[in-house]
Amino acid sequence: MTFQDIFKSSFLENVQSVSLFDMALALILAFGVGLFIFLIYKKTFAGVMYSSGFGVTLVALTMITTLVILAVTSNIVLSLGMVGALSIVRFRTAIKEPLDIAFLFWAIAAGIVLAAGLIPLAMFGSVAIGLVLLVFANKKPHLNPYMVVLRCNGHESESAAVGFLQNQVQRMAVKSKTAQQGMVELNLEVRLRGHDTDFVNQLASIPGVASAVLVSFNGEYMG
Repeated sequence: MTFQDIFKSSFLENVQSVSLFDMALALILAFGVGLFIFLIYKKTFAGVMYSSGFGVTLVALTMITTLVILAVTSNIVLSLGMVGALSIVRFRTAIKEPLDIAFLFWAIAAGIVLAAGLIPLAMFGSVAIGLVLLVFANKKPHLNPYMVVLRCNGHESESAAVGFLQNQVQRMAVKSKTAQQGMVELNLEVRLRGHDTDFVNQLASIPGVASAVLVSFNGEYMG
């Protein structure tokens, strides 16, 4: 085997299976779609703390998926080996927001569709998904839930505080109650009639009420 025979291998022949123009075009489009996904994520984010790193991950994930699918479509043998290699990868990062899963799948799906050459589907599909997320993810409920935490000294002060609170809010539901010697703690979910929160001051001034705390609540966290 001569030095020239070494370079006459199927490996070098596979270099020409995907042209440089196709690779550059696919990666540029993947970057554009990933950037669009990142902007939609930034607009629709409603979690506790915004992470710019996750947005950058969406852009990178779209480009990486496009790169992998381009390699898979160019060689059947390589595709089988890559499936086996990727099957051993395990990710341990916890997804804190349920909507983040949709963005991850969106980035992966966009990268696959672009690498498959279905550019119109990737473009129009991404625009449609982005519009749906903008409409529904940013839709705020008319009545925002709040949690009222009451600490009372006895049954009489508890009844007075609950009765007063029921007249001040539109809806009220007891979530938990803790009774100790000489102390009762109530957690109540309330829906306010407006933006006025002065009733909390009046609650705290009721005889026998040790403290009254109002916090926002979205069903997953309080803050």
